[in-house]
Order: sequence, then C-alpha cells, then structure tokens
Amino acid sequence: MVYVKSIIFYSTIHHMDTGRIDLNLLLTLEALLAERNVTKAAARLHLSQPAVSAQLSRLRDVFDDPLLVPAHRGMTPTAKALDLIGPLREALDQLRITLHSHKDFSPARGKLTVTVACTDYVQAAVLIPLAVTLRQRAPGVRLAVRHWDPASMEQQLSRGEIDLALTTPDPSHVHLRTCHLYTETYVLIGRRDHPSLRPGLTPGEFAKLEHVIVSPSGGAFTTPIDEALAALGQRRQVVMSAASFLFVPEIVSSSDLVALVPRRQLRGQADRLVLIDIPWLSEQFDVSLIWHERSHGHAGHRWIRNLLVEVVTDKGNGVRLPDLT
Repeated sequence: MVYVKSIIFYSTIHHMDTGRIDLNLLLTLEALLAERNVTKAAARLHLSQPAVSAQLSRLRDVFDDPLLVPAHRGMTPTAKALDLIGPLREALDQLRITLHSHKDFSPARGKLTVTVACTDYVQAAVLIPLAVTLRQRAPGVRLAVRHWDPASMEQQLSRGEIDLALTTPDPSHVHLRTCHLYTETYVLIGRRDHPSLRPGLTPGEFAKLEHVIVSPSGGAFTTPIDEALAALGQRRQVVMSAASFLFVPEIVSSSDLVALVPRRQLRGQADRLVLIDIPWLSEQFDVSLIWHERSHGHAGHRWIRNLLVEVVTDKGNGVRLPDLT
C-alpha cells in the first residue's frame, strides 16, 4: 500500500508546476497532516499562525485540492491528503536521513556504496585488507571495484562514476584532492630452491637470470628498470611479458623464472618464494588516495578515506592527515 501511495505522491508532484513549490511547503503540509490544526502546526514549525495559514493556501492552490477542511475539532484531511500522508512522510524522512548522513556517519549502522578505481596490484595490496576491515567495522558499506583507466580517471571522478582512485598521482590533475599513502619498492622473487638466487646479486648476475616483466598495456618487453640496467652496462634476459602482477608469483614459484614485483603484493606469500633485495636498483613508485571535491565533505566518504590510511599504515600509527577531513 505504501508503494502504491508513493506512486500517487510522485505522480502528483511530477504533474504539478514544481516551480511553485518548495521544501518548506512540504514540511508545512507534513505538520498540518500530522496535527490537523493550524495553531498546533505553527507551534511545531516555530512559525506564526498567519504564516502557516498562508502556506496552506498556497498548498491548496498547488495541489488543486482543499487538503484540510474544517471539522468539529480541528481539521479533517481530504481523500487526496490521505493519499499523500504516507509517501510524503517517507520522502521527507529519506531526505532527513540523507542530510544527516552527510554530516555524520555511523560505521556500525551506515549504508554506503563506494566505487574505487585501481590496478589489480592495488586491489591485492590495499583493497583486500580494506574489505576485511570493512566487514568488521562497517557491514553496511559496499565496495565497487573498477579497473583503473588513467585516460578517463579525472572525468570519472568529476562525474561521480568513481569515488576514489588509488594510484600514482598525476601533477596535471590540479583540481583533484590527493593524499600520499605509501612509497612502494620492488623485490626480486623466485622459487625457494632456485639455483641462482642469493642475497647480494651483482648487476651482471641479475641480468643473466630469466625474467618475467609486467606490461599493463600488453606485450612490452622493457620497463624503466631496463633503462637503469643500461646505465650500469647490463641488459637482462626478459623471456615473458605478463599483463598483471597477480599472475607473476604463480609462474615463478613453478619455474626458474624470476621477477621484480611490488613488495606489498607479497604479504602472505613468502613461504613459497625467495625474496631478494636489490640495493643497487632504486626504482620505486608512489601510491596515493585521490578524490574529487564533490565528495570531500561527505562524512561517510571521509570515514572511508581515514580507514584507508589506517589500513595501509598498519593500524595507522597515529596517522591522521589534515587533508582527509
């Protein structure tokens, strides 16, 4: 019955001249239908009786119906007014909830869907622990994960197609807000009994190994690391180009191939791999939290951003960055 009445309410609003109605009129109508008395409705709204009477006159004109007619005690709603009571209250309550949730967010009770764009590596390194933490603290928050598209990221954020991006920031995106999360370094991985992996590999020994590299665009057999090697007079053997970092640990764990992968990706996988630091190779990249001004002040989104900082810094270590709030 409420659903049917909602259709009647929204159909009525749709067909009327919406330029003649504002939120204050609907609040007055709600109070009048609840109190069925102009004086009591005025007291509820903290308005004068003449002001409420004037608004009732406007409401009658807008809805083309008396809405409330004099009775022995107070006023009696018309048939149209009775149809409006339920859906009007439901619509205004939803508006109040929306406005309240924008100012304040309760993780235990709040409902929110957050769309995040990132690479598959960041999904494994950041979003998996975030999802686990969300289920514990904010079961009403849902994550929608989208593949990171650098060419359209700024437009997606501005249009609300995504709420957050987790990636290396682009200095040209001056209108976006950013928060540095961490600086990622690389580590060399191979199977545990690999015959040529040991700490302290020289550039020459490193170059002789058979490497898997990751080419997100597909098919490339060089990365900026090869430029660094060339500066040292070395050229490595790249025998495989993968489209995703997530595939790499599996292939190296069952072969003599090796790979340089982001260190955070390997949490929980060290038992089946050898991890070798390469001190003379200083390649690294930054991962930042990026969002648009449109969601900056929303309490729920602000809570999510702070939680992300906490997750990537291992329970925060007291980190609360001022540009998140």
